[in-house]
Amino acid sequence: MVELPKDCEWDMIVLDIDGTLLDRQGIIPEMIYLVRELEKKGMVVSLASGRTLPNITPIHQSLGISGFIVGENGGMVWDSGKGHPIKALADGSRPKEAAQWLGTQIEGLNPEGIESNRWRETEWCLTEVEDWEEVRDAIASSEWSDISVVPTGFAVHLTIPGHDKASGLRVAFEQRGVDPARVIACGDAPNDIPMFDLVGFSVSVSRNYPEVVQAADLVTDAHGKEGSLELLRALCERIGS
Repeated sequence: MVELPKDCEWDMIVLDIDGTLLDRQGIIPEMIYLVRELEKKGMVVSLASGRTLPNITPIHQSLGISGFIVGENGGMVWDSGKGHPIKALADGSRPKEAAQWLGTQIEGLNPEGIESNRWRETEWCLTEVEDWEEVRDAIASSEWSDISVVPTGFAVHLTIPGHDKASGLRVAFEQRGVDPARVIACGDAPNDIPMFDLVGFSVSVSRNYPEVVQAADLVTDAHGKEGSLELLRALCERIGS
């Protein structure tokens, strides 16, 4: 059972996708209903993910939500519902170069990374990395030492400085005139920490990363999408009361 603070009011919820909204087994059908109920009750639902826009857009459409999309961990912002064009906030050439170099340094590492890199514009994403800290340490001692190495539980993202979910959300919030203090965010991994630090209230649905737990204002008892389901139920009950 999620107990939300009684003295807070929110206009929007920003949801991470992988590990939060869905996992490899898909989405819980009730979650779709609850998200739509929140929208009916006046709470805008937006998405912020490490996925590319082509990966996020069908999810956004199937949920039937009115919020914006922040993709590639903040590198891409799209708010077509309000008539704003797609914005690429970073250049992904250096992260790609760093990945190619890593392929010559770490045995078994595939520099081509995740399949969705073919659509990726602002970062590079590695998959099947057994030890992400090995990647971090290799980058730290290279000419690409400015590149950040961010694990998400599903992949490892190589990003440029200042490029995170918070930077993308700032642009999206400004376009809509949204006060970050009136936003609740829900996620599960280290790439969600900048988002947690930006908004008024944050919820982690995982205890896998101590730093994420520490950054969150609330941690659900249930794990992953089950925790998100608890949060959505609590929000619907809160708004409906």
